[in-house]
Amino acid sequence: MACFCYGLRRMAEDTEKTAIDLSVLGYRADRDAEWTAEEPGQPARIVRDGRDLWHIVCARGEFIAALSGRFRRTATRKVDQPTVGDWVMAETKGPDDRALIHRVLPRHTAIARKVPGDTVESQVVAANVDLVFIVHALDGGRNFNLRRIERYLALARESGANPAVILNKCDLCEDPQPYADDVRALNADLPVFVTCAISGKGIPGVRALLTRGRTCAMLGPSGVGKSALVNRLLGEEVKETGEVRERDRRGRHTTTYRELLRLPNGALVIDTPGLREIQLWGEEDSLADVFPDIEALAPSCRFTDCRHEQEPGCAVRGAIADGRLPERRLANYLQLRGELEELAQNKMRHLQRVERRHRRVLQHGVDKKDAPRRGKLE
Repeated sequence: MACFCYGLRRMAEDTEKTAIDLSVLGYRADRDAEWTAEEPGQPARIVRDGRDLWHIVCARGEFIAALSGRFRRTATRKVDQPTVGDWVMAETKGPDDRALIHRVLPRHTAIARKVPGDTVESQVVAANVDLVFIVHALDGGRNFNLRRIERYLALARESGANPAVILNKCDLCEDPQPYADDVRALNADLPVFVTCAISGKGIPGVRALLTRGRTCAMLGPSGVGKSALVNRLLGEEVKETGEVRERDRRGRHTTTYRELLRLPNGALVIDTPGLREIQLWGEEDSLADVFPDIEALAPSCRFTDCRHEQEPGCAVRGAIADGRLPERRLANYLQLRGELEELAQNKMRHLQRVERRHRRVLQHGVDKKDAPRRGKLE
């Protein structure tokens, strides 16, 4: 079986002789308190996900794993199920390459978005990530968009991981510097790298953030060169890449699954498909780190509960009037805040519906339409 976690192939082949050191997969000593030797299985990391099967690596090597029957009955929501980067308790039996996942260990960080559509549920894109690279391209198409970068920053900040921005394909841009300056203006502490995955320009700066055992994730739309960047960091063509459409410079979904790979220097990188839709899942407080300029102006507003819309004496709108703050910046802030407020309302309505459903069951017994599905009432 192919070993999807790059750099572990040789160790996976020699598992009969030597156990894999889990620290090469990012395992840290503080996780020892999250499991006991008496429970079934051993710690393993998800290195590739699928619809019903997951590729895991544990001390014994790499295995294809399914959920145990008990776990499948309780993990009814998407957020409960394993995703790439998760640490799980997995049981391996016999000489074959099959395993059973019994539970997911606590996530230290989680990149989550709302699932598309009206469903009030989150989807974890990647877990236990230390660093998020937000990748956009300077190829003259739609692949550079400050408002979209701000949306990705909100996603990254809510996850608990540290964000950085990569502006790729600089060879297709006559002067990348103004674009980099625009991104740095979003937050003075935000690392910004201008790169070319083909020539290797700017890659040493990216590589400097990737230390042994540290996990990073590549996020961005299709066609910005995420897989090409991963290949450059790996030092060989492991990930398939594709051309963008000449008409609008939009990419095709060359990467169709999430995968964790180990770099030659011991760092770990998660390559993800391009996200067509980025609906935020989090709290309004996460916007403070994405819009520090607006947060810094807010205390100077006349009213402490100023929403920066039509209130008199608004310091934020005053900064726009005198040119200190771009109007585009406030417009995106208000849009993202509105989405998070709507999400909070939808969550509350969902919880109220669930509570009413529970009360009906307790008062009148279990009706067919109210019967728990797959072990839960939700």
